[in-house]
Amino acid sequence: MAITSIDIDQDELRQAKELTGAASNRETVDLALRTLIAVRRQPAAVERIIGRRFDPDQIDAGTTAPAAHRPAS
Repeated sequence: MAITSIDIDQDELRQAKELTGAASNRETVDLALRTLIAVRRQPAAVERIIGRRFDPDQIDAGTTAPAAHRPAS
């Protein structure tokens, strides 16, 4: 991992740290970067979901509840 020196607004860093509950500045910045990446990738993921096509036998297919949630007979 590379060491990078950057100027960060200390008030924004403090707010982000409080909001996330991060223990350190580094953890706060790492979380901020991961969140930004996830948010920016989200529209593409939604488009892939919207564009998915199903076979006719997959539409309105029956479902089976997991064994732990099946009502007693």
